[in-house]
Amino acid sequence: MRNRILAAVAAVALLLPATAPSRAADGFYGVAAAELAGRPGSIIRAEKFNAPPGASAAYRVIYRSTAGSGKPIAVSGVVVIPNGAAPRNGRPIVSWAPATSGIAQGCARSMYPSLYTNMYGMQDMLAKGMIVAATDYPGLGVSGSHPYLIGEATGRVVLDMARAARALPDADASNTFVAAGYSQGGHAALYAGNMARAYAPELKLAGIAAAAPPTDLGALIRESGDDPIGRVFATYALAAWSKIYGLSLDDVLAKPVRLVAKNIAGGCNMEFGQSIKLLFAEQAFEREGFLQGDVTARPRWKALLAKNSPGPTPAGVPVFLAQGTADHLVRPSVTQVYAEKLCARGTRLTLVPVRGGHGETGGLAAKPMAAWIADRFAGKPAPSDCGAQISIRAPGKAYAKDEKTKEVVRTNIPIEKRFYLVDSDKEPRNGRDG
Repeated sequence: MRNRILAAVAAVALLLPATAPSRAADGFYGVAAAELAGRPGSIIRAEKFNAPPGASAAYRVIYRSTAGSGKPIAVSGVVVIPNGAAPRNGRPIVSWAPATSGIAQGCARSMYPSLYTNMYGMQDMLAKGMIVAATDYPGLGVSGSHPYLIGEATGRVVLDMARAARALPDADASNTFVAAGYSQGGHAALYAGNMARAYAPELKLAGIAAAAPPTDLGALIRESGDDPIGRVFATYALAAWSKIYGLSLDDVLAKPVRLVAKNIAGGCNMEFGQSIKLLFAEQAFEREGFLQGDVTARPRWKALLAKNSPGPTPAGVPVFLAQGTADHLVRPSVTQVYAEKLCARGTRLTLVPVRGGHGETGGLAAKPMAAWIADRFAGKPAPSDCGAQISIRAPGKAYAKDEKTKEVVRTNIPIEKRFYLVDSDKEPRNGRDG
């Protein structure tokens, strides 16, 4: 039945546009090599953009950043400036890292009319006087390679997006910012927070906010075979890493589906027709197989997956984590482990479980995230859901293990704050599973 429905919808989707609007070819995103010289975060060009309600102005920008290799690159993005006069010290900045839109040029969110609907919490942020600056990531607007889920590369462009917002004269931006994002963007926000002090010391990091962030990429890849969207996103990761790290996919992907994977890697995930085409294409993985063995156990892949899984955040920086209790892509059990690690280091951590799957988490977490960010900018003490630390030497799947001491570390996170749905289809009731 599922296949018949998808086939019928895909037939309709073939009539829908599957590529970016004409902005992709309007010249704005073209950057010459000579234009790359300059400070990271400086603006190559900017132009007025359709402003959403609650904004005095919006700009799409091309700004300078640094690739994972250390080479200068250009990246596109959007800066939205709120209504009202700026405070004396300038407006605070939310450097927003968006969810997955694809890995091919033409998948930049600033090319699509739906841009603002995917900037979750933006209206509340604007109403509270925040600038919202959203990166497109490298390679999606301006030509280049997209570093999908490559931590340092995406963390840099999130930080440089905040710098670019400050470079706009009418933004009246302060140096205070929060790195925030959803899904792929949550991963990028965590890396931006970890790198801020060293990479952008002139910026003042007030906090890190992440909804449904992939924090264990090995687990993400291992479990992707059970979920259609998971297989699409895993294909994005495999294709991007193959290009950037020079890894062959011949011994990773089942032979009958290698061409399918190539086609998926060339598709965007921004519009209804695009998403349906991706889901229709990935049915080949169900018929023919997806991965050949456990990719995460192969030494080079294993090392890179570990390298690009975010570590604990800097001391003294508060963190907001939201997780869908029915998320089968970014598993609640995985986010729970990461939360325990943060708590074990003394991080002031706010945990927000929301009743929904991966696709709903960004929207459901938007209001509490925006409120939490507003409190950080207001200088209010950050709350913590961690409770007292407890160290035990008994093994525990749901707890974080210190790799140096091999000691399992647990914290007294209140029962209603735990992400109780652990790899099952049950919803928690009154904060408890079952």
